Amino acid sequence: MLSTTYLERGPRVAVRHVCRRDYEELEALGRESSEMSQRWLSARDSTAESFEAYLQRFEQPTHEGFVICLRDTDEIVGGININNIVRSTIQSGTLGYRAYASTTGRGYMTEGLTLVIQFAFGTLELHRLEANIQPENTPSLNLVERLGFRREGYSADFQFINGAWRDHERWAITTEMARAESVQPAS
Repeated sequence: MLSTTYLERGPRVAVRHVCRRDYEELEALGRESSEMSQRWLSARDSTAESFEAYLQRFEQPTHEGFVICLRDTDEIVGGININNIVRSTIQSGTLGYRAYASTTGRGYMTEGLTLVIQFAFGTLELHRLEANIQPENTPSLNLVERLGFRREGYSADFQFINGAWRDHERWAITTEMARAESVQPAS
């Protein structure tokens, strides 16, 4: 197992920042999961250059990129970004996340997203996180609802994905809501 610095640890998974050494593993996971995720995510260029550009986003204070890893093997089982971070009187960010076909349905995303929420409301000192989800993406809707997010609205033609503008539901959680829900890693 690699020597890894985790930002947050749960019973089965831990969260760390995405880094250059993750390229080959993430590229392989993305390839194996393309059929599962093609309805929800735009196709990505999988070159080393495009991955480098992806990493450069996280050098900006407006973006954070994480991978969810199994604690016992460091194997990547999911990815989460906090995008469009706004500071000052807003203290908010927008979540993006991705599960992988080989590990879906095991609760790793629930545990990993819980850890990222804790990190966002703790270390990053954010007050609010928002997730925009296509109405047909039942697993993703169930995930955020399970973690205490509240549905706030509906955005028609919100995001251009795979050649079409897609509607999304807007879900959000605040630090107070998370505290009330006692968001803890799943056991």
